[in-house]
Amino acid sequence: MAGFFKKIFSFGREEGKAVQAEQAAEKGAFAHEHRLDEDLAAEEGVPVAEAASSGDTAKGVPDFLVDEIEDKAAEADEIQNDAVKPATEHPDEAMLAPTAVSTTRVEQTAAPSRSGKLRIGAEVEEASEETTVEETPQQSWLQKLRSGLSRSSRELGNNLSGIVSKRKLDDDTLQDLEDVLLQADLGMETTTRITDALSASRYGRELTEKDIRSVMAREVGRVLEPVAKPLELDLSHKPHVVLVVGVNGTGKTTTIGKLAAKLTRGGLKVTLAAGDTFRAAAIEQLHIWGERTGSEVISTKLGADAASLAYDAYARAKENGSDVVIIDTAGRLQNKAELMAELEKIVRVLRKHDNALPHTVLQTLDATTGQNAMNQVEIFRNVAGVNGLVMTKLDGSARGGILVAIAARHQLPVYFIGVGEDIDDLEPFEADDFANAIAGVK
Repeated sequence: MAGFFKKIFSFGREEGKAVQAEQAAEKGAFAHEHRLDEDLAAEEGVPVAEAASSGDTAKGVPDFLVDEIEDKAAEADEIQNDAVKPATEHPDEAMLAPTAVSTTRVEQTAAPSRSGKLRIGAEVEEASEETTVEETPQQSWLQKLRSGLSRSSRELGNNLSGIVSKRKLDDDTLQDLEDVLLQADLGMETTTRITDALSASRYGRELTEKDIRSVMAREVGRVLEPVAKPLELDLSHKPHVVLVVGVNGTGKTTTIGKLAAKLTRGGLKVTLAAGDTFRAAAIEQLHIWGERTGSEVISTKLGADAASLAYDAYARAKENGSDVVIIDTAGRLQNKAELMAELEKIVRVLRKHDNALPHTVLQTLDATTGQNAMNQVEIFRNVAGVNGLVMTKLDGSARGGILVAIAARHQLPVYFIGVGEDIDDLEPFEADDFANAIAGVK
């Protein structure tokens, strides 16, 4: 981690442009954004001002859900903004950025043309209905997963020991067990499955902690199995657009970088779009990931219209022959109306290129937020059409069970989980491995 931020501290900035050139570029950028809004207004039959912003409240988002996680989002946003600061004696210089769309271009070795569906697992593999890609999880990854979930498993064990030392399995014991499982953030549906399974096989008999962990692992695995799917990219339509959403502090930009690394290692050409135009740190981090992964990065000035950037990034990705374009977004839920309107606008503007865009909408979730993560899925799914999840920071939490509750309620594919900051610490989600690790079963 220290090495990563050292790179950020040392990351150089280009000199600011002359005032005259900057003003001209700003006019051009404004005209471009205004044309997009006018086009949208014409299509939807609303005034231009309304096309640029969808109003005071986020469409389809219950206010009580947003309010519940506002404070956490604001805190995470402040922490992440302070974590990465440009190396300059003058804070105001950190706000200087090119006013027009800029790119970081790197030399790339020409890769063979890929088409059809690709499955993104430990490696980039051709996906077909006839062939199942078999993957052998690396022992080091399994150890990281067990270590990452050890706090969740250990806390569960501490609470279970008090139950099993008391009595045989009866109604009171089942009630105590239910309380413990709910405290572990497993959710009511999974908790009921576990207690029902124990009641059916062990009622009236002595109960051991091993019995509970074994049943828990089995039932959690059954809940997770339907959502443990590999991310598939359909490259018959190029570039494949991946829109990444989530609250600030959940690891969006880092996840984008790690995903780009997997794709480029698999021979795919990737373009990254720095759509979180509210934070200089996010833009700088994405440029660093672009250099590390050999991906072109499209960015613009702070505070610029993210929808216009997304539109231009897709056009540039088609021009440079990219297989995939990954778009970062802002995640400031404390500005809920503006953020949700911006997300909706990004989707609308992308669809001026193609009605099928974006092809994939990934949401990053921070395991340390517990029940807040459940609410975040509901909000972003309503607004951005989330169709896949990435759970991060499992190594820093005793609340890993929330992933089980989310899977049971929303049944969205869980493509990847993260248990560290290294470039290889983002791995495909395996239901049985996760279930055994959180239950403490080897």
